[in-house]
Amino acid sequence: MDKLIVEGGQNLSGTVNISGSKNASLPILAAALLTDEPVRISRVPDVSDTNYMLQILSQLGASVERSSGTVRIESPDGISSSASYEQVRKMRASICLLGPMMARMKRCTLPLPGGCVIGDRPVDLHLRAIQALGARVRVKGGNMVIEAPNGLVGTTVDMRGDSGPTVLGTDNLMMAAVLAKGKTVIESAAREPEVVDLANFLNKMGARIEGAGSRTITIHGVEKLHGCEHTVIPDRIEAGTFMVAGTLNVSQGITLNRVCREHMKSISDLLVECGHVVEYNEDGTSVFVKPGERPRSGKILTNPYPGYPTDMQAQMTALFALTPGISVVKDTIFPQRFMHCSELKRMGANIKVDNGTAIITGVEGLSGAPVMASDLRASAALVLAALAAEGTTEIHRLYHIDRGYEMLDDKLELLGAKVKRVPDLEGGPQED
Repeated sequence: MDKLIVEGGQNLSGTVNISGSKNASLPILAAALLTDEPVRISRVPDVSDTNYMLQILSQLGASVERSSGTVRIESPDGISSSASYEQVRKMRASICLLGPMMARMKRCTLPLPGGCVIGDRPVDLHLRAIQALGARVRVKGGNMVIEAPNGLVGTTVDMRGDSGPTVLGTDNLMMAAVLAKGKTVIESAAREPEVVDLANFLNKMGARIEGAGSRTITIHGVEKLHGCEHTVIPDRIEAGTFMVAGTLNVSQGITLNRVCREHMKSISDLLVECGHVVEYNEDGTSVFVKPGERPRSGKILTNPYPGYPTDMQAQMTALFALTPGISVVKDTIFPQRFMHCSELKRMGANIKVDNGTAIITGVEGLSGAPVMASDLRASAALVLAALAAEGTTEIHRLYHIDRGYEMLDDKLELLGAKVKRVPDLEGGPQED
């Protein structure tokens, strides 16, 4: 286990390249199971979540080769229909294996995912969707045993959940439906760019999917899919995280390449509303950000895309902690996702959390302290706060950030930050 030591107060400037999207890569890698022909996927980020997915695919019998961000996968006939608990337990997103395994083999055995530190993420919508296509589901020994001996048959399925449409649920249903008999219509589909990227990948394989990016997606089942090549979209959450870094009070302005302006609208708009400078190039693939002369407090209400993403509220909370005035952050997707706030308070932030809402009163400065990451985006918020804090911050449980940020240490050093990854022999602050 490692920890990150950050020496705060360094001037940030320079340019970094944004990696491919972790959240887009995971279902695309799983979708490689849909054909026995090789697929080649570029800009797959080298993070622990994608590494776990590739390990699972290898365990199932697929041939996996990885080189310089490009992954080649070939899934021959005879691959296993059962995934082991030891691999699946490491990553909740492994549920996205359900759709392609059912489409390809008409049966699968997957361990039930465990709990999650940022709140309940039930799989009931995934199971309801696959049942609507004609599958039988039973739970045995902690595993979901799912079978469709007569194959899957298209139908209309509404994917709305209590907190809005489910992204992985939409992904799973799309992947299951591409080889189903007849037409499948997904109502209340997730509109996220990662869903669109998966649909584009599947269409390159020979699928017939229409409407991705809207609330209604139509899939016409086909007999067979073939291999293809695909480049994963930029990671909009990594881009948003670095945009926040560029608006910290220690930043002289930074440039981010390999971004997609269309995907960043809600994040860009909020930073501009809060008085910061956000300037895209003509084609929207590069953005320059720097702190505004008079930063202002702001309000966040997280919502499904195109609303403000829950995956970016922790990072903005770190910025709000140093912004004059009172800012409000309400998370409607994961109301429990505020564990980073107690750690920011250890650094001097003034934050009150109540019933899924954080009220942040900006302070003049933060001070370095030992803090502990609780989840992927919380760890990013602590890194941002540490960059602007006075003194040295030790961020423990760094494995959280390694799930979704590729070469974060190297990219921060390119911008002038002083960061060092070292073995964590103590394990970090102890809970009471």
